[in-house]
Amino acid sequence: MEAPMGVSPKEVQIREMKRKWASCSSKGRLSFSKDLLDQDPEFVKEVVIHELLHLKIPNHGKLFKLLLKSYKESL
Repeated sequence: MEAPMGVSPKEVQIREMKRKWASCSSKGRLSFSKDLLDQDPEFVKEVVIHELLHLKIPNHGKLFKLLLKSYKESL
């Protein structure tokens, strides 16, 4: 299923993560911390949007930040 931002992860996993809430691999795998399930839904939404956007833009440059802000405001 394709996300509204036009991306589709190859795989999604929920696992133990000690230092991050989530990550995105160069092969299109999204990993989310099990601890994220206990967080506020708005925060979870921000983390998911952030990682999905990394499927399009693999860095935190100006374009990434601009699009992230745009997607967060529209959802």
